Amino acid sequence: MTTLLVTGGTGTLGREVTERLRTDGHQVRVLSRRSQPYAVDLRDGTGLDAAVDGVDAIVHCATTPRGGDDTAAGHLIEAAGRVGVPHLVHISIVGVDRVPLGYYRVKRQVEQMIEESGLGWTILRTTQFHDLVLRFLAAAARLPVLPLPAGVRLQSIDTGEVADRLAELAVAGPAGRVPEMGGPEVRELPDLARAYLRATGKRRPLMPVPLAGKAYAGYRRGGHLTPGQAVGRTRFEEFLTERCRRRPR
Repeated sequence: MTTLLVTGGTGTLGREVTERLRTDGHQVRVLSRRSQPYAVDLRDGTGLDAAVDGVDAIVHCATTPRGGDDTAAGHLIEAAGRVGVPHLVHISIVGVDRVPLGYYRVKRQVEQMIEESGLGWTILRTTQFHDLVLRFLAAAARLPVLPLPAGVRLQSIDTGEVADRLAELAVAGPAGRVPEMGGPEVRELPDLARAYLRATGKRRPLMPVPLAGKAYAGYRRGGHLTPGQAVGRTRFEEFLTERCRRRPR
């Protein structure tokens, strides 16, 4: 039986990765700031050696747009090196080397840290999750109009499909940079917004909002898309239908 550690194991992706690994019969340690017995803040690193000791692989899902991913990765890499963890699997984002967004720059830095760590490693880049698109649209729809960044397309993917792939990679050997995973189709953002409004029964006029800055220009150019790797199967509408079905009445 393989023992694996999932960082960010209580998050949107980490929960699903943990579930798949356990279903396949693996022993899984869940690491987050509050998950006992492996309650560790990666930005501090206290208690990390005990969490990684004896694991066959680490699946690194922990992340935050508030900053500190590079510090967290440094602590994780150091601890994994001290105890000799043979495999570190990292989830990253399509376009981290093309879209000049601060969060993306840190994600790319983390990739480079892992690549240069001396550990066995695997990195998977994916497009944005359906869950993230839903959260963005739900927040925007709190207003009387639904503002959308003008000219932006998305290629969102189902979190469960990413979790399936990460679980496969975790129990295989180090594979380096593996092919990207993109959602099944590239969609205009207003098209996704209309799907959200239909699914939730809300009525909002859509308001395109031109933005400024290099990051926005990168999104308009499609630097975050990977149409040649449209391997996802679940469309955004199907995700919404399932999410609405599971919603408590």
